[in-house]
Amino acid sequence: MRVIGGLAKGRKLLAVPGDTTRPILDRVKTPLFDILRPSLAGSRVLDLFAGSGSVGIEALSQGAEHCTFVDLNSRAIETIRRNLESTGFIENSEIRKTDAFLFLKKCGREFDLIYIAPPQYQTLWLQALQHIAERPELVSAKGKLVIQIDPKEYEPFESSDFCEADQRRYGNTMLAFFSRR
Repeated sequence: MRVIGGLAKGRKLLAVPGDTTRPILDRVKTPLFDILRPSLAGSRVLDLFAGSGSVGIEALSQGAEHCTFVDLNSRAIETIRRNLESTGFIENSEIRKTDAFLFLKKCGREFDLIYIAPPQYQTLWLQALQHIAERPELVSAKGKLVIQIDPKEYEPFESSDFCEADQRRYGNTMLAFFSRR
């Protein structure tokens, strides 16, 4: 696993020990950041269910101003911290060891990008979208939500504040993009 572009391009990233996370593959991360790159400069990012922090670190490397990493797993939190130190982005980051849904309920900030890649087959992605839909102020006017799931998990999501703007499939990984209405 590595950073694919920007300031830290080529830097290797540690994976979370064990099999509790599923890091994003380069063949998914490359087209994802081709899509996101134009809106990353100066952005505030939330990497929810962050795992190794690979997506948030990539966003920082490619121009994001700040990233908040949220994960409940202690090994993930330590891996994120080590990856941020090795890439030099620790000062542009906040690491929160907490439940993702509790964070969404209590957070008082606005984000330009929220990336959601939860454990699979538990509908956690849908629950996260529902929490965000209940607090649309978490997402800036031109903000985006990106969900990383297995295509088998997908079901349409409707909200008065958000709509699905795009959907991409890369093998057994699906990215669904949501924007403000």
